[in-house]
Amino acid sequence: MANNEEVVYGADQIQILEGLEAVRKRPGMYIGTTASRGLHHLVYEIVDNSVDEALAGYCDHIEVTITPENTIIVKDNGRGIPTGINHKSGLTGVEVVFTILHAGGKFGGGGYKVSGGLHGVGASVVNALSDWLIVDVRQNGHIYEQKYERGKVLCPLTIVGDCDEKDTGTTVHFKPDETIFKETTVYDFNVLKQRLREMAFLTKGLQITLIDERNVEENEDSKPRTEHFKYDGGISEFVAYLNKSKSPVYEQIMYFEGDRNDVHVEVALQHNDAFNESIYTFVNNINTPEGGTHLEGFKIATTKIFNDYARSNKMLKDSDENLTGEDIREGMTAIISVKIQDPQFEGQTKEKLGNSEARSAVAGIVSEQLTYFLEQNPHVGKIILDKAILAQRARNAARKARDLTRRKTALDGLGLPGKLADCSDKNPKNCEIFIVEGDSAGGSAKTARSRATQAILPLRGKILNVEKASVERIYGNAEIKTMITAFGTGIHEDFDIEKLRYDKIIIMSDADVDGAHIATLMLTFIYRFMPELIRQGHVYLAQPPLYKLEKNKKIWYAYSDEELASIINEVGRDQNNKIQRYKGLGEMDPEQLWETTMDPKTRTLLRVSMDTDAESELDVTFTTLMGDKVEPRREFIEANAKFVQNLDI
Repeated sequence: MANNEEVVYGADQIQILEGLEAVRKRPGMYIGTTASRGLHHLVYEIVDNSVDEALAGYCDHIEVTITPENTIIVKDNGRGIPTGINHKSGLTGVEVVFTILHAGGKFGGGGYKVSGGLHGVGASVVNALSDWLIVDVRQNGHIYEQKYERGKVLCPLTIVGDCDEKDTGTTVHFKPDETIFKETTVYDFNVLKQRLREMAFLTKGLQITLIDERNVEENEDSKPRTEHFKYDGGISEFVAYLNKSKSPVYEQIMYFEGDRNDVHVEVALQHNDAFNESIYTFVNNINTPEGGTHLEGFKIATTKIFNDYARSNKMLKDSDENLTGEDIREGMTAIISVKIQDPQFEGQTKEKLGNSEARSAVAGIVSEQLTYFLEQNPHVGKIILDKAILAQRARNAARKARDLTRRKTALDGLGLPGKLADCSDKNPKNCEIFIVEGDSAGGSAKTARSRATQAILPLRGKILNVEKASVERIYGNAEIKTMITAFGTGIHEDFDIEKLRYDKIIIMSDADVDGAHIATLMLTFIYRFMPELIRQGHVYLAQPPLYKLEKNKKIWYAYSDEELASIINEVGRDQNNKIQRYKGLGEMDPEQLWETTMDPKTRTLLRVSMDTDAESELDVTFTTLMGDKVEPRREFIEANAKFVQNLDI
């Protein structure tokens, strides 16, 4: 917990910046989306307010409950939202926080030194987008309550009971508005679990409890499903969690902490025997997937210190080139968490930190403390540098192959099996590429496609599992080289989204277990080497049908067993029904493939998305499912098998 000095926190510390009128009209501007991710974001906004109390040293337990009616209750044991009068508005502090946009203790009024949330609009936006909301504040030996309906006050803040004077905190109970969240108002326990676990890792010593009161009768013990998260080791335990399905190459988890230029810095890191780096950065407990100045400071410091250490210990000769940052970070898992009073964000999605003081603060603290750590633990330094030098050799050996993947003309000299059939339109915004497994399906797709805007890239067999492969092997793999060249963006630090040659990258595999495995291998490659393609919504999964039903010269396509049953019920079951089960895309003639899977007017595509609120969990999932360790994979499958439907073997 942050041990900040005492600060004044009363109703007058809450500053008012603007009104609440536009939230219901344009909810996407405030929570990003009204789909499932936005629904869950409402919970995070309320929890963020409670975490702020924890960061200030006044709260050590937050309880989040999903009720049987899919409403949410968030309860904390902080100081409670101020119930006194805010003299600038004439309203109670509670009413200001829940009815006025950009109002709270986060806007320079002295309520908090640092606070979570990107925009500080949490409570009022949640209120505006809820069918109803009730807030209870335990303060001064009383329980205060106020009720709202779609953001509007139903009654004044009223004392509704008494409590022990030592019992303080805030409870918020809300029901999302179904007219806003039209796609779903059903909360996913696992989605909330992932984000709340991350919040607990980032707030050392804070306990967060998640309770699901739905469908209790279906549970083995007939009790609500409950998860407790509390990590006294903070981000060091976070690194251990991320590495649980990997094999660390040394036992210690490095941990560096300090304050500089009014920036509080925490860094934890450990290397494993994998080839990918997994680095996650946070500002005031909020994920910054695009990195920023704090990440830059970390990279500057680690690259310099490890190179200096290698030279001073004669692991690099005078004639040797320096190790690159990529060499040093191969197999590194790291968490970089900074707390800063006035975070400034860059980029279109506001997910990149821009404060220059964060760069120097992280670089300074990591440089000092990493140097000391290596002096005290020379065996760890040797292990890391041995691994980095091997990575350097592999990088040099792969350089020629890497250069071949950089597109000069159309696709010079690939000469690979299943050659790319490119499209004629040169405007990437109009173009899409289908990645197809096998020559048979590739042939049908090439015949079926719209040649102007649709490119086809057939691959031979299952591509390399990049989770287990070195950079040298990856660059030497024909299918992967072809994809890198075709996409045009490059990979890792060479990646440039502006060079993307197709607006849509569509993975088109068979609708069976083998097809699902191929799609998973493809997604693993893209996630590990070009994650920005997923973040910016360029990656899709085609949805070919499972069945074709023919009756009286009419044709229906079914994409699931349930849809087939529905069609049969509609048209009737008799001897004229001719049902074909597609075992692969190659069984479709070009006309059928076009009509069902490739025609933009009639097809169904699934966009692959990343939840930036819990990207670290995605890392764990890929490592568990695609990595070397069998036991974590078995445990994952056993835990999640009950959620799988329509498994076709």
